[in-house]
Order: sequence, then C-alpha cells, then structure tokens
Amino acid sequence: MPVRTAQPDDAAAVAEVHVRAWQAAYRGLMADEFLDSLRPEDRAARYRFAAPDPDAPETLVVTDTAGAIAGFATVAPARDDDRSGTGEVCALYVDPPAWGSGMGLALMQAARARLVELGFTQAGLWVLVGNDRAQRFYRRDGWTADGARRTDQVWGVRVDEVRFVRSLI
Repeated sequence: MPVRTAQPDDAAAVAEVHVRAWQAAYRGLMADEFLDSLRPEDRAARYRFAAPDPDAPETLVVTDTAGAIAGFATVAPARDDDRSGTGEVCALYVDPPAWGSGMGLALMQAARARLVELGFTQAGLWVLVGNDRAQRFYRRDGWTADGARRTDQVWGVRVDEVRFVRSLI
C-alpha cells in the first residue's frame, strides 16, 4: 500500500476521508446532527499541506490500487506540556469502506517511521473516550494508555480523550 506525503492538491480527497471517517467512527459518541452537518469543503480549507515550517504538522496519505486517497495520518511535535521532546500522531483516519484492509496499519507504520526521522524516540496520541475500535487498534500496535485525560475542542465540539503513548525505538 503506497504511503506518501500529502500535497496541497490532496486537500479535497483527504477532507472527504476525514468527514466520512468521523461520521462512521463517532456515530453514537457525538450528536448525529453534528456529524450529519460536517462538510468536506469546510475541512479542506483548514489543511496546510507542504508547509515550510519544520514544526508544522505533516500529513501522510495512503492510496488504494486505483491511486485514490483512502486514509491519512498527521504527525507533529507533541503539543502536550508534559510530553515536550516527543512526537505525536495527531490524526489517523481511514475511509470506512477500507477499514480492516491494512491501510491503517500501513499509515501507522509510516507515521511512526516519520517521527523517528524527525528525531523522536517517544510518541503520544489522543483518542476519543468510547472509541473502542481505535483503542483496540492502538493497543495492537504497541500503544498503552498512560492515564492522562483531557477535554478538548475539536471542530467546535467538546470531546473527552485519553492519551496513549509508546516508544518508537
């Protein structure tokens, strides 16, 4: 499964995946009205792929056999005060029809490798409380919950999250 760095022209396709994944993964965890109101064009306008800032998030995409974007992962230096000097997987989403295909694992492996290339030996990520599918995926990949919890604003919605961490070496 080919994984590459996202380019500015990928914004619309990444946004489509992002919205569909949220609508499927978070159904029952967020209000249906909110999920149904998500629009890819709103999300695409926020992406800054290929930013020259080395501390800016970097997005990787995985493509299917036809070359269409089927998922993405975003990495950056950790944003948590207690995790300075570590990397973060800020997002990892796969288009729901491709769930279980191995694309998520390919993205996670590429994301971890990119964080190592950036000089990180430890990483963290945040996952929505109640997103059992994602938590199982992360545990299978060697991530463990470290007990940290937070309430965050994501797309204007308050969400409760739990942090997972792992060594990258």
